[in-house]
Amino acid sequence: MTEELYLKDHYLKEFDAEIVEVGDDFVVLDRTAFFPRASGLEGDTGKIIADTGEYKVIGGKRAGDKVIHFLETTDGLEPGMRVHGIMDWENRYRQMRLHTASHIVASLFYQKYGAEITGGHITAEKARDMLNVDQLTPEMIDEVFSEANEIVRKAIPVKVYWLPREEALKIPGIVKLAARMPPNIERWRIVEIPGVDIQADGGPHVANTKEIGEIVFLKKENKGKGKKTIHFTVRP
Repeated sequence: MTEELYLKDHYLKEFDAEIVEVGDDFVVLDRTAFFPRASGLEGDTGKIIADTGEYKVIGGKRAGDKVIHFLETTDGLEPGMRVHGIMDWENRYRQMRLHTASHIVASLFYQKYGAEITGGHITAEKARDMLNVDQLTPEMIDEVFSEANEIVRKAIPVKVYWLPREEALKIPGIVKLAARMPPNIERWRIVEIPGVDIQADGGPHVANTKEIGEIVFLKKENKGKGKKTIHFTVRP
């Protein structure tokens, strides 16, 4: 089992760990701050430093209760070795900013137009959200992004906490992904922007909306009825 340090501290840039498994192109650590590709996020990159050298982390994924870290090479690494992980912080922090921005944008589309998210993806460069709306006019987009940036400027603290599953399910709109529910586990991790949005979510976020900067709409795509996609980014 890998202890997921990012669930408690989104700003952890470095950490110490022990290797518990080594493959041809991956290692499993007993604890990690590297967020794997999940929850629509591309995931973290960086490096692992061992006595045998530095190893570039090029991605990761969750496999059961383990987090797999993909490396360019695992030569010299063995189970039981102590290592030091260092995050590519610029990559992580931009994904955090875009992730929190995505929650704000999704919440506004949900509140104003009843739109649910049917999919999406976040990299360090931009975010993509797919909405189950039949029409997506320039006026709708302008309204949502203008209000989203007003929320950013209010500098609202972002809260992260845990709730029992049954209690979380009583909260309206706790799951905004269409036809998808978090795993059937007893406790859900909740991310709340007070007065704006509350969702079950397992990914990293900024601590305050002011850290997002400006949310900038890039383009939209029309893929048919109930299939509209928006692309956006953030800038200082």
